[in-house]
Amino acid sequence: MSNLRFEKAVMTNLEESLRRELLRTNRSGAYSASTLVDCNTRKYHGLLVVPVPELDDENHVLLSSFDCTVVQHGAEFNLGLHKYQGNNFSPKGHKYIREFDATQVPTTTYRVGGVILKRETIFRAYEDRLLIRYTLVDAHSATTLRFRPFLAFRSVRQFTHENMTASREYQEVENGIKTCMYAGYPDLYMQFSKKNEFIFHPDWYRGIEYPKEQERGYASNEDLYVPGYFELPIKKGESIVFAASTSAAKTSELKKMFDDELSLRVPRDNFYHCLVTAAHQFHNRKPNDDRYLLAGYPWFKSRARDTFIALPGLTLAIGEQDYFELVMKTAEKGLREFMKGKPLTVKIYEIEQPDVPLWAVWSVQQYVKDAGKDRGYKKYGKLVADIVDYILKDGHPNLRLDDNGLLYSNGRDKAVTWMNSTANGRPVVPRSGYIVEFNALWYNALKFCAAMKADQGDQKGAEKLEKLAAQTKQSFVETFVNDYGYLLDYVDGTNMDWSVRPNMIFAVAFDYSPLSQQQMKSVVDICTRELLTPKGLRSLSPKSGGYNPIYVGPQTQRDYAYHQGTAWPWLGGFYMEACLKLYKRSRLSFIERQMVGYEDEMDYHAIGTISELFDGNPPFHGRGAMAFAMNVAEILRTLKLLEKYSYQK
Repeated sequence: MSNLRFEKAVMTNLEESLRRELLRTNRSGAYSASTLVDCNTRKYHGLLVVPVPELDDENHVLLSSFDCTVVQHGAEFNLGLHKYQGNNFSPKGHKYIREFDATQVPTTTYRVGGVILKRETIFRAYEDRLLIRYTLVDAHSATTLRFRPFLAFRSVRQFTHENMTASREYQEVENGIKTCMYAGYPDLYMQFSKKNEFIFHPDWYRGIEYPKEQERGYASNEDLYVPGYFELPIKKGESIVFAASTSAAKTSELKKMFDDELSLRVPRDNFYHCLVTAAHQFHNRKPNDDRYLLAGYPWFKSRARDTFIALPGLTLAIGEQDYFELVMKTAEKGLREFMKGKPLTVKIYEIEQPDVPLWAVWSVQQYVKDAGKDRGYKKYGKLVADIVDYILKDGHPNLRLDDNGLLYSNGRDKAVTWMNSTANGRPVVPRSGYIVEFNALWYNALKFCAAMKADQGDQKGAEKLEKLAAQTKQSFVETFVNDYGYLLDYVDGTNMDWSVRPNMIFAVAFDYSPLSQQQMKSVVDICTRELLTPKGLRSLSPKSGGYNPIYVGPQTQRDYAYHQGTAWPWLGGFYMEACLKLYKRSRLSFIERQMVGYEDEMDYHAIGTISELFDGNPPFHGRGAMAFAMNVAEILRTLKLLEKYSYQK
């Protein structure tokens, strides 16, 4: 692994540096994101991107970028970089970059003649405050730094353009200014750790272009407002700290604030530490102290299914049982409100999806294995029993328990599974009826709940669930197992989906499987032959009709590719768990080799984390969101499983 260090040759080659993105978060929903050379390529990029709940439920870009100019002997050297229409880049500050290192915090070193300037960026935890430390490492004559803030004040889903409505007013505050372009937005405070001069020189920079939006078939250019510039002298060896925030800072404390934040950062010096840092980026603490997991960055919110699938990997796999409990406390509240038909008081989306309660049981099951039965049953035993009882009583509006012991869900008109892409208002993959992973989850939940009841001395309750589980097992095999050695994806009356899809792997990976040993091996073998890639399992086999593995182009084109051959690392996690379950230590080296495919991603797309999905064909490019919680979670959980099986004799 390269330890997230990049030399001048990579940084000055825009084909290489612009494809690499960088994400920083504050664990409360705000983030900072751009490319390694600080040239924004998405409308979602920005130095300070924060939620503004008074306006809506989206994030908003306040400070888009912050250009630094080195001034010596009247000569100006602008270190910024923006892409304008017509493939024009200006002012091409990337040519001054000597190296970039994100091992601890993102650090860029510039060299302009005899001037060496180092910039380090950090996002303060649980505050909407970005800190940038500039250090003049070397200079042979008097040096001045000039800073231009590029302001947007817009939703991440929109653009801003030159207009007469935007306010040009600003107020001086301690070592800086505060300003607000539009009513309803918070003030943006821009302050330094030392005195400076702000020169009011308002202007719009027009036609800034975002190539990632172009690729995705969206509008791609905007205008950004620059109110003026800050100017201050800096001496050799001196450091100054800049803060951008929605609240005022005591500027005499900015240097200490930066040092304190820096001391809390775990260096990303290996694959595991990169993933741990990535896991923490999905944390989201609300002002009322509710805890959530964001499904991904930059556009995902907290989604119920993603939360329950990702929770064990993002917490238990890295020894953070306490955060599992905090998130589960919030999620359980929302789940119980939904099951009782009450309005939600938590900010969790898609909790109405029919498999969500089943994934909640699976998540608790992982906690019990980690924390022990006594603690696990005490904290979540009632939740598990209540969920199973809720399903037994047909409490869910779109989850019916049939006489054969299988769960039926209607997904013909509206997507109900994780394969949820739609086109023209209809599911691209209309999975409906008896859905394979729903029923694998159901069998696993019945057996887990039965075992829990038996451990608690409720023999009658355990026997009742065991009897139903036996019926579910028989029906599962009769319904899904086909003569070709794999499982049908869904069965709805006479409509059977014979596509080879990865959803059958769950029936092998879960602790309780309705399949025989031979059937499990057959499923794993077919997944290995037709679905396995270095980036996880494909969502559809190349041998199946409709295979479309490249996730590019306009929205509709991407919708048709989203689950039709693209590869997903989180599915690979369950595949590797299934391999270890069946073959134990004999598959350790094989799985270790598989992990190399993910380690390669640490310094390529969004550095230090894992993209949402990958093309199903070589070279398996990362696509979609720059960071995806379920992917990071399942890779971490696989590493934990590798450790467990390595010590087994």
